[in-house]
Amino acid sequence: MRTVIAGGHGKIAMRVERMLAARGDEVCGLIRNPSHEDDVRQAGAWPILCDLERAGVEEVAAHLVDVDAVIFAAGAGPGSGAARKDTVDRAASSLLADAAVSAGVRRFVQISSMGAGRPPRPGTDEVWAAYIEAKTRAEDELRAHDLDWLILRPGSLTDEPGTGRVALSETALPSGQISRDDVTAVIAVLLDTPAVRHLTLELTSGDTPIPAAVESFG
Repeated sequence: MRTVIAGGHGKIAMRVERMLAARGDEVCGLIRNPSHEDDVRQAGAWPILCDLERAGVEEVAAHLVDVDAVIFAAGAGPGSGAARKDTVDRAASSLLADAAVSAGVRRFVQISSMGAGRPPRPGTDEVWAAYIEAKTRAEDELRAHDLDWLILRPGSLTDEPGTGRVALSETALPSGQISRDDVTAVIAVLLDTPAVRHLTLELTSGDTPIPAAVESFG
């Protein structure tokens, strides 16, 4: 399988790169900072310089030729303002979806966030509210594309070791945490389960083994 990951230097993306490369897949990471190239290579992926805040559809689509799946794992990150929540968390995702359609890529996994799809609570910090709004709009725009899309909404992310057991649900889950290791493992199984598509799934730590949790939607 050949997979391209947007936000290729992110914490989840690099875990996915290591996992997929270790099992023999070909993985490419889209990055905008040349200084991140070596880190991506060390994770087992091929770095591709492509700034999704500046690129056009044709440029991005050229990087998706003969690709089996695309993962959007990019984000403006901590310290960024409300404006970049829109240009990265929403617009870059929609650009990648447009490029996937243009390049003929069917599978598109979008890493969203628990809380998306609902209005932010009154009194929410302005930047967090902008983040949730951007994720919500990115989800809506992805659903409008002719793709085998899958939206994953993890809870609060931790760097604790994965347990291999999760709660995965089409309905809203109580707020909770999930390790980045377990998010990575869920993504890997989702890539191998193409029948799970056109779903929006919330994800936290839980009691169900990851393969069984994914297969329940297949």
